[in-house]
Amino acid sequence: MNAATLHTPNVAPHRRSLPLRVGTRRSPLALVQTRQFLHLLTTFCPVLRGMDVFEEHAINTTGDIVQDRRLAEIGGKGLFAKEIHEALLDGRVDFAVHSLKDLETELPPGIVLACTLKREDSRDTLILGPTCDGIDPSDPFACLPSGAVIGTSSVRRQAQLLHARPDLKVVSIRGNVQTRLSKLAAGECAASLLALAGLRRLDMADRASVILDPEAMVPSAGQGIVGITVRADDAELRAMLAAIEDPEAKAVSTAERAMLAELDGSCRTPIGGHARLLPNGALHLTGLVARADGSFLLKRAIHGASADAERMGAELGASLRADCPSDVFG
Repeated sequence: MNAATLHTPNVAPHRRSLPLRVGTRRSPLALVQTRQFLHLLTTFCPVLRGMDVFEEHAINTTGDIVQDRRLAEIGGKGLFAKEIHEALLDGRVDFAVHSLKDLETELPPGIVLACTLKREDSRDTLILGPTCDGIDPSDPFACLPSGAVIGTSSVRRQAQLLHARPDLKVVSIRGNVQTRLSKLAAGECAASLLALAGLRRLDMADRASVILDPEAMVPSAGQGIVGITVRADDAELRAMLAAIEDPEAKAVSTAERAMLAELDGSCRTPIGGHARLLPNGALHLTGLVARADGSFLLKRAIHGASADAERMGAELGASLRADCPSDVFG
């Protein structure tokens, strides 16, 4: 097996076996995100260029295999990472690439989130089928016919949509981006909702009928951010990855994930979390908790110094939990 010296500004040179093995889901979006990350890494670390450095390991996860049920029914969003965690812990891969919104807040012992990459657009989009038209950007849901069937597997999106339009009917629609768009085109639903970040990474942003304001449709915590996990004892990779971390992504994801952890959120509870840095450098965090049927929705915001991101997230999460009916987290 080849070996090479890895040089980074903050890491002492060290010889380790190559190629470096990267774990990822098999979906087209996951593979695009992984290859974008590897390009960034080779740009940052020139010694890795032009070498047979990386070996891609596309892993089937339970979340991808089981498509006929909601994630909440089969164990939650951690099922998009379970098999990848196992590959990392038993040494089959050296690091792994995740959509941060699909990564549980409490990682298995021995695994750490080593870095977060620059956030793509965090907003959700509404994608309309042929039966809908006449979009008013100031009221994007008004174009949906009364009683229209909307396809989404996200209870967060479902709750916010039904809160605004209780007449609508929501059905579960799962699969990768291409599969969901095909189901929409086939008339299985009148409209669907997808993350703008995924559409952009797949060069499909033109499929979005309207981009939803994050205050009108609060995104998922971590949406639009790619996170890299490694073994906790791999000091060299941890140092190299920390050096390419995006400071803004770190601040906003820390706040959003701290809020989520305080709420102990699962796929059964509709939870939204969206942080952004203001022009003056302060951090603004919006949090949302709801019932899946939209009959209850609580949204609050907090802002403060970005250095206090974790504290702010925990504080907002505790505030939301304290004022939610007990059945919301049941």
